Amino acid sequence: MRILTGIQPSGKLHWGNYFGAMKSMFDLQEKGQNFMFIANFHAMTTVRDGAALREATKDVALDYLACGLDPAKTVMYRQSDVPEVQELAWYLSCLAPMGLLERCHSYKDKMAHGFDATHGLFAYPVLMAADILIMQADLVPVGKDQKQHLEVTRDLAQKFNNAYGELLKLPDAYIPDSVATIPGTDGQKMSKSYHNTIELFEPSGAIKKKVMGIVTDSKTMEEPKEPEGNSIYELYKLFATKEEVETMAASFRAGNYGYGHAKKALLEAYHRLFDPFREKREALAKDESTLEDILRDGARKAHEFAAPTMEAVRRAVGL
Repeated sequence: MRILTGIQPSGKLHWGNYFGAMKSMFDLQEKGQNFMFIANFHAMTTVRDGAALREATKDVALDYLACGLDPAKTVMYRQSDVPEVQELAWYLSCLAPMGLLERCHSYKDKMAHGFDATHGLFAYPVLMAADILIMQADLVPVGKDQKQHLEVTRDLAQKFNNAYGELLKLPDAYIPDSVATIPGTDGQKMSKSYHNTIELFEPSGAIKKKVMGIVTDSKTMEEPKEPEGNSIYELYKLFATKEEVETMAASFRAGNYGYGHAKKALLEAYHRLFDPFREKREALAKDESTLEDILRDGARKAHEFAAPTMEAVRRAVGL
């Protein structure tokens, strides 16, 4: 089974990234051939600073390695190091119906939040499809909000296969039942686009400030509170043990337990999990040559998988 995950280096990775695609990928490392690419082409739809993009790409690689990616089990590479991706994206774009792309909620959501209406942003699902199909992936770990893009990928693969023969494998989405949408500091989905994230490795003081500033309702400490749907409680469930979660829920419902108490418990649970990751990341950041070797070796392996698919596609389309 071939499993593929991608992540954009369009900003610092945050809690939503970790408990979404990252943790799913780490959990699947023992279950198949794993690929993880850093989507620096995709990031260009919003990042217009070359130096910043290079730095963000390095940061993503460091974050993944620190949090659990094993280069012996997962092929990690930069999207731009595998040129077959862009070539396949063009072939797919020649078959992609405009109506299919116009219905993609991600593009409409970005427009609603003031992003420039560029072709790159509009054609994002086509490039994503190429990322997946060039590696003939079986499974793609995604959040529930990204499932539509997997459906677009399957549609485009089917259109290609109908036109040229059964060359591209239709992938399935892997959506862990235990992971819902991760709330941000304002209660919306945690997203860089909404400026409501808590970064994985920002300074401890900044993390404390963001956690303590999570938006809550106006109920007093004495009042009983329903934990379900509460952003602090929903985040705490990601970090804490089952017993700790049950204790917090009972405390909320009993009353005399304020949001400040819950925020402090959330902060402690974060540090328990991430402080060892932080130490590992700091050590990795001091050895840039090893990091570059890992990415170059990943690109070589990824090319070996992509080349046969690309050769077959070229023949099929008449090139």
